[in-house]
Formats: sequence, structure tokens, C-alpha cells
Amino acid sequence: MFDRHVARRNLLAAAAMASLAACAVVPKGPATVPPPRPTPAPSTSELPTDEQRHRIALLVPMSGANGAVGQSIANAATMALMDTNAQNLRITSYDTAAGAGAAASKAIADGNQLILGPLLADDIPSVAAAARGAKIPLISFSNDQSAAARDVYVMGSLPGASIRRTVRYARAHGVTSFAALVPKGDYGERASETLIAEARASGGTIMAMESYDRSAASITAAAAKLRARGNFDAILIADSGGLSARAAGLLKARGTLTPRLLGTELWSGEKAITTTPALNGAWFSAVSDTRFPQFANSYRTRFGAAPYRIATLGYDAVLLTLRVARDWKPGRTFPTTALTSTDGFLGLDGAFRFDKNGAIDRALEVREVGTGTVKVVSPAAIKFAD
Repeated sequence: MFDRHVARRNLLAAAAMASLAACAVVPKGPATVPPPRPTPAPSTSELPTDEQRHRIALLVPMSGANGAVGQSIANAATMALMDTNAQNLRITSYDTAAGAGAAASKAIADGNQLILGPLLADDIPSVAAAARGAKIPLISFSNDQSAAARDVYVMGSLPGASIRRTVRYARAHGVTSFAALVPKGDYGERASETLIAEARASGGTIMAMESYDRSAASITAAAAKLRARGNFDAILIADSGGLSARAAGLLKARGTLTPRLLGTELWSGEKAITTTPALNGAWFSAVSDTRFPQFANSYRTRFGAAPYRIATLGYDAVLLTLRVARDWKPGRTFPTTALTSTDGFLGLDGAFRFDKNGAIDRALEVREVGTGTVKVVSPAAIKFAD
């Protein structure tokens, strides 16, 4: 069941009380006043008592700049409840736009035992601070691995996982020397660290790396510098399809070798990569899109609009919760040990699991870019081998 907290209910109650007070008759003489009765303590929750259902809080922005994204995630969570006919979950949404910490405190007061969210990495500290005292875990939709902890599980697709999968595929197909274009900032730092670690672990060599501000002029200047530094078997461009397309022409067909270009999960679904000839033959890894078209069609039928690609996280978070609920009794604390099972879970985006530090491990597919097409050259595993 999906609930919304609406302030209108409280306003109507307050108005009714004010009306009664205004109509009270003042007695003309002394009256016998009965002894005061104890006033019952107000309930901290607006939700009805549940004995057979788990209370789950969904913390996403429902208004403001990211309201459409949050609403799409919330709609997908509703779809999961409807598609599975789940009777043992009560999922209540809380708007984080006005303050994630306050939304978390309200969710805890309402008796929720698990928090799905928040969406933004910047909101995780305040939500976690409110939840830790109540021993309530978070399954965040963020892709910031640095936010992961033993009670904060990061569910968004991590750039490091995409790069690791692509590098391993490249090494298996003869690539030995790597170079990279990485943007300045957290994303670029995580991308470069992963590339260096994975290349070295698999016997490859990092030959050169250039950083840039996230602009067309900056990335093209960095690409020209990188290509002047020599020939490499493969060059990673850790950015969106649009910016990668601008750099690709400067990186190909120079010198005696034509490097294989590599991308990240940011390329998934971007039209620019299939309309740029210089990106033909490029490899990148992402979650499987096999189930997404059917999900998108069902979503559009129910809600009258296309879902954001990230909305599948809301759907899969509910599937995960239902799986854990098989061995979770209502009223008990959420069994976090179930989240780190080596078998993992299966959702719209394929197989996934969490490590002991709260970071997600996903089964990813490797794709190759062609003219107007993207094809899968190495399918995602349907389950984990270890």
C-alpha cells in the first residue's frame, strides 16, 4: 500500500477546533467545573497500526528541481507493488526537497523499519544521522560509492564497476596499453583510480592521462594533448556520450595505431554515440536493457509519461525488500545480513548484490558501438558465480 502525507488533513482539523472555540457560550454565573481529565498523548504517526505489514519509507524529492525524477522512482515502486500483488508491505513516500533529515525523522517516527533512498548523495549524511540511532538501514539510489557504509547501501550504478568490466573485456581481447580522458571532480577521480587499479591488476599499463573541465572546448583541448603523447591500444573517455563524441575524432586514426575507444555507463541510451563515426567500434559496459522496454511501456500506460531510466531502481528496491521479507517478521528490525548474501538479487536491471561495505556489485554487459546501433558483445551474467 502506498500512502502520502497531506498537510490538508491537519489544517481541516485545526479549522474545526477553531470554529468550535469561537462558538463556545460564556456562562453567566459560577459553574461547577469538573476535574480535568488526563489528555492522551498525541500519536507520533499518521499511519494506521500495522501488524501484518512491514513499514517501508521511500525518501525521494517529490518537488523542486529533482521532483520529476523522484516522482518517477516513486511511481516505479508503486508499479512493483501492483505487479507483485504485495500484501505485506506498506510503502510511504516522504519528500526530501524541503529537508532530507526532517523527512527521515518523520519516517522513523512513523515506525518505518527500512529507508529506500535518498536519491542525492548530499542528502545521505543527514538521513543516516537520523536513522542510525534507530538502527534503520538505508538503501540509497545514489551512485556515490564513497557514501557506502555498513548501514548505508548504495544502489545506483557505480562508474568503477562499468570501467572494471570494460577493462577486463579489453584485456581479454588483446589490449595492453591504456590512456584516459577524465573530467575534474569526484566522478573523474573515481574513474581514474579504477582504471589504474584494474589495468595493473590485469597486467595492463597506463601510459597517459589528461583531465579537463566539463566543457566542449576543454575536452577537445585535452584530447589533442593526449593524442600528441603517443599511441595506445585503448583510450577511456569517462564522460557523457555528447562530450565523448567531441573528443573521439581527435583520438582516432593518428600515428601508426588506431586506438580502441572505451566509455562508461554514462553512454547508455545516448544517441550521440551512434551518430559519431569516430566512436564506431568503441566498447562500454552498463546494466542490461533487456527488460527496460517492457517496463517503460507499462509505466507509460499507467502514468501517461515515459519513466526516467533511473526509475528502475525504485522498482528493484521493492523487489529486494519483498525477497528479504520472506524471512522477516513484521515489527522486527530489518535483517541487513540478507543484503550481503553472495547469491544477490534479480531485478529489472539484472543481477545485483551488496558487499560488506554497502557498495553494489552489478552484473553488467559489454556493448560495442556501431553506425546507428549498439550491440551486446558480452552479455551480463544471470547470476553470480561466487
